[in-house]
Amino acid sequence: MGKYRSVMLLGIAIIVALITSLLIYGYLQRKDRSQERVIETQPVVVAAVDLSWGTALTNEMLKKVDFLKGSLTGGFFSDSSSLVGRVLIYPVKANEPIFESRLAPMDVKVGGVAAVITPQKRAVAVKVDKVIGVSGYIHPGNRVDVLITLGTGRSYAPVTKTVLENILVLAVGSETQERKGFEEKSSPTDVITLEVTPEEAEKLALAATEGKLQLALRNFSDSGNVVTQGTTLSTLLGSYSQGSPKEARPVVRREVEVKKPVSQRATPPDLIKKVEIEKPSAFTVEVIKGSKVSEVKFEGSD
Repeated sequence: MGKYRSVMLLGIAIIVALITSLLIYGYLQRKDRSQERVIETQPVVVAAVDLSWGTALTNEMLKKVDFLKGSLTGGFFSDSSSLVGRVLIYPVKANEPIFESRLAPMDVKVGGVAAVITPQKRAVAVKVDKVIGVSGYIHPGNRVDVLITLGTGRSYAPVTKTVLENILVLAVGSETQERKGFEEKSSPTDVITLEVTPEEAEKLALAATEGKLQLALRNFSDSGNVVTQGTTLSTLLGSYSQGSPKEARPVVRREVEVKKPVSQRATPPDLIKKVEIEKPSAFTVEVIKGSKVSEVKFEGSD
């Protein structure tokens, strides 16, 4: 009897364990189903390839990708047809959504540099060489300072001065897009287009006419203005010397008209006063012979 009782208790325990396991499994399943949420997505128009600023969009440059609903801020597009013909004012990478903030106004339908110029600013081209263009390492999107060197041969002493700071480079030659990734290659060119205000455009035009330009490439994070006094020959030659040399002010050379002296008319002979010269009546000469001294007088004659 005791043997059967033990077997019955073991069977009851197994049945209770199975029932408990089934109840727990069912509870977890119901909990998972109650916590399941329907993931909603929405189509978003993205760039199919890397696009540079100033590009007029076409269907081949665009594609649709599903994004989580609510994961993007406003300004995106779900219909690619509404973007055809629009012009980018900022570069867009592949698979990056295209927002309204990266597009030019709808009335702008022509791409190029004119589409990316900031309102109230101008694009001015500057002729450069390999040295002025920082050995070809200036690219669109960089910022530069503009220096001018005024040499001798004019009405001023040699001086170098920074005239424009933190100027945006719009284009380098015909290149209007940034380099991909971190790869940086030299691209020598003879023209660099800068974005300036009308006042800065006047300074740049005068600097290009009157002196030699030099561009100084800036770091992307450096946007501060630096006030300088310029460098003259005296400060240049005074570098690494004791004491600070006095600044030499530019010497202004002025042309002075020199009048020729008026020739004096010859005085008529009859107006010349005669001057009488008194002649001595006699001369006395002292003659020394050995130890003897004597005087000899000579009478004067007309």
